[in-house]
Amino acid sequence: MFLTVTTTGTPEHPATDLGFLLHKHPEKAQAFSTSYGRAHVLYPEADDQRCTAALLLEVDAVALVRRGKGKGRGGAPDAALAQYVNDRPYAASSLLAVALSAVFTSAMRGVCRARPELPSQPRPLRIEVPALPARGGPALVRRLFEPLGWTVTVDPVPLDARFPEWGDSRYVRLELESTRLTVAEALRHLYVLLPVLDDAKHYWVASDEVDKLLRAGEGWLPQHPEQKLITSRYLSRRWSLTREAMERLELVRLAETDDSEVEDIDNAVEAETETEEKPTPLAVQRREAILAGLRATGAARVLDLGCGQGQLVQALLKDPKFTEIVGVDVSVRALTIASRRLKLDRMGERTASRVQLFQGSLAYTDKRLKGYDAAVLSEVIEHLDLPRLPALEYAVFGAARPRTVLVTTPNVEYNVRWESLPAGHVRHGDHRFEWTRAQFRAWASSVAERHGYDVEFTPVGPDDPEVGPPTQMATFTQRTEKEAKAA
Repeated sequence: MFLTVTTTGTPEHPATDLGFLLHKHPEKAQAFSTSYGRAHVLYPEADDQRCTAALLLEVDAVALVRRGKGKGRGGAPDAALAQYVNDRPYAASSLLAVALSAVFTSAMRGVCRARPELPSQPRPLRIEVPALPARGGPALVRRLFEPLGWTVTVDPVPLDARFPEWGDSRYVRLELESTRLTVAEALRHLYVLLPVLDDAKHYWVASDEVDKLLRAGEGWLPQHPEQKLITSRYLSRRWSLTREAMERLELVRLAETDDSEVEDIDNAVEAETETEEKPTPLAVQRREAILAGLRATGAARVLDLGCGQGQLVQALLKDPKFTEIVGVDVSVRALTIASRRLKLDRMGERTASRVQLFQGSLAYTDKRLKGYDAAVLSEVIEHLDLPRLPALEYAVFGAARPRTVLVTTPNVEYNVRWESLPAGHVRHGDHRFEWTRAQFRAWASSVAERHGYDVEFTPVGPDDPEVGPPTQMATFTQRTEKEAKAA
């Protein structure tokens, strides 16, 4: 993976000033460690008239597989064997963008202590990227770079030069030239637009990506004609993050139009709406109901079965009454995200001793799940095919047998109240079923009877008099030996 930045100069303003701007000496070859390999900075040419800095990224293919698999996690996003055969070591992508940010941090910020006057000076620049994945083709490359002041030369790379009838690949060779931009602006353009053109990222896109995008896009993204496409692709099409970014970009645009500060406009909007109460998201109401149910039982050691991205585990950690919290999920990717959310690698020793995450399938018995006060199955059962429910039932209620089990699941009757949900559709594409209140009660009652539990039902969310609550919760409590014999 390779990229070069070239500038020209004169004896009065030598091209080797590029070394000051990039904070890398032209007479040295330097190497830097990254999460997925090693980045090298070297200067193929460096004199007063012409200076070229090259960034070469050697990608560690083994680290790429170990740290992430599949779309957005290091592999080519459109190949079943992506973890073994992919373009990540060769084509400019988010891997190169992250390397740019890591190696040229000060240059991207426009900071140069040795020559503080240099970063703000536009200079002749030529950037070459030999292999760039471009989902959208040469036309999209031009639409992204030309509005920023670049002269764009983009040549499609044929699938095979020996067989021209096969057509072009999705890769292009890119050359950018400008005399009106600073080095910092050029690097920020590349940092954002390389992963946008690739339309994939090698890491999980979290909320902090919005801040990264706005920092790198300062001064150019709010006015860019392809702002929406850039924002959506950079944030891996996560609609909630895209919406947040678009709203913040609109505030920037309004501030520039009014010649005022963003904070002034943002405060004004809050002042107008501060009396309006925002509805509490259903996911938050669900966690609060689960926490209340657990506290009522006096549980201290809790299993979160199907913990997903760790939101409930995070909430449980905030309450010292829960002395041991275990998150279990079949998805390694979900557990990785949960680990990042919880900041396990930076967690204090006392807190870390209270929590653990491990992979496991609820379709099989697991001796690690035995002996706990309570277990939570929050929005889990509806993701299983109905024939597999008996296996989960036995693994949890028959083998693990926690004293208390809390189960939440959607109430399909409430779906008619969701304006954005088409008639006849379930709430999530992975839901195998969604039950009515009567169906859920029948299943829960039969499970309780078979395994020696009592069960109570609690509505979660607004309890509509006609269709009930959006979420239904069952609390299973294990009977004592005396109660079991009496039953």
